[in-house]
Amino acid sequence: MSRFLPQELIRAKRDGARLDKAAIEAFVAGVTDGSVTDAQIAAFAMAVFFRGMEPEEGASLTLAMRSSGDVIDWKKHGFDAGAPIVDKHSTGGVGDKVSLLLAPIVAAAGGIVPMIAGRGLGHTGGTIDKLEGIPGYDVTPANDLFVKTVKEIGCSIIGQTANLAPADKRIYAVRDVTATVESVPLITASILSKKLAAGLHSLVMDVKVGNGAFMTSVEDARTLASSIVRVARAAGMPTTALLTDMNECLGTTAGNNVEVRESVAALTDPAAADPRLIEITLALAAEMLALTGLAADRDAGLQKAKEALTSGEAAERFARMVAAHGGPSDILDAPDLILPVAKIVRDVPAPKPGHVGSIDTRALGLAVIGLGGGRTDPKAAIDHRVGFSHMIGTGVKLEAGDPLARVYAADADAADAAIRAVQNAYSIVGDAPATRPLVLETITE
Repeated sequence: MSRFLPQELIRAKRDGARLDKAAIEAFVAGVTDGSVTDAQIAAFAMAVFFRGMEPEEGASLTLAMRSSGDVIDWKKHGFDAGAPIVDKHSTGGVGDKVSLLLAPIVAAAGGIVPMIAGRGLGHTGGTIDKLEGIPGYDVTPANDLFVKTVKEIGCSIIGQTANLAPADKRIYAVRDVTATVESVPLITASILSKKLAAGLHSLVMDVKVGNGAFMTSVEDARTLASSIVRVARAAGMPTTALLTDMNECLGTTAGNNVEVRESVAALTDPAAADPRLIEITLALAAEMLALTGLAADRDAGLQKAKEALTSGEAAERFARMVAAHGGPSDILDAPDLILPVAKIVRDVPAPKPGHVGSIDTRALGLAVIGLGGGRTDPKAAIDHRVGFSHMIGTGVKLEAGDPLARVYAADADAADAAIRAVQNAYSIVGDAPATRPLVLETITE
């Protein structure tokens, strides 16, 4: 058998050829064992970005990445074939802390949620980065602890361990810093390889649409959603996708510790939480409960999800999950002490009166990175204390000098730069804009 040469696979895809299953499997094996370099991964990703992949190629890449490490078989841990083992995955947005609320809500409603989440990608924040701001929280536990937490609490949110889809972990890190995050085949393979490795029985996708998302148009988002749903169903995992609005931050915070603080507040006092955050979270929960059969339909699922949230049971599940992963047991009681913010705190004044007409949400995500709350190098550390809070949304009426947001920065220069970025990101106009629906479409095929 001739030796596999990664550069020949890259050349073939660069020139628009269709890659066969064996070549893709060999490339992924090289990613896993280190014989394929980061430079070759970057070149492959860029070739796929420009040339795309046929559905069969995408399925081969997804399954090869899934099989690059362990695949959890929940039957071996006492669950039957019909168990409501379900998860949600978001394509990423600014201020998207939905997972922190959603997993415990669905668990409190009877679901089983083994959530393998990601770090920040491009201008968007990552669930794992947020959880790492909680002192002691182990985001890469041994599989035994992951399984134990899921069985006892109903949910566990972790990052990719060394043994779960390790090929995706390397490719994901390279994509983050090589401007290749928007490729539909690579997004599909990255998402589904992790979800299939987690042994899910069903999945709900949250595909973000708008200027703060990787997919800025409904058409592109629909293409991605359909790709994910088709590949997932072909792999035996029933999946639906919601297209949701990302033309402004989700919630009132963007950063790491500030987002966990907001999540805890939303779980403990949902009536006072940002309505957009609650609406999106409950819509996804309703879909998950209906897809698993825990609810007869979406309306029934919505009611069950609301009860799980308003009863306080979801907050208790979140607290138990944090403690099970080594975090503090009193996070519901003292989130501000547990999750500190940066020492420089400044409000961002509106430069003129009017209504917030639109927000450049991607620019706000990049501003968080500029503060140190995200990465430009996959190996770089981040500052969990920085970010924005009290961010106002579109349609709000302002007077000159009213605060647009609050900045948390490590030093005065960073704060000044962030203030300018926020002011530039907000468009203030005379009349309030028309409201937008939060859930745009549901994709089932």
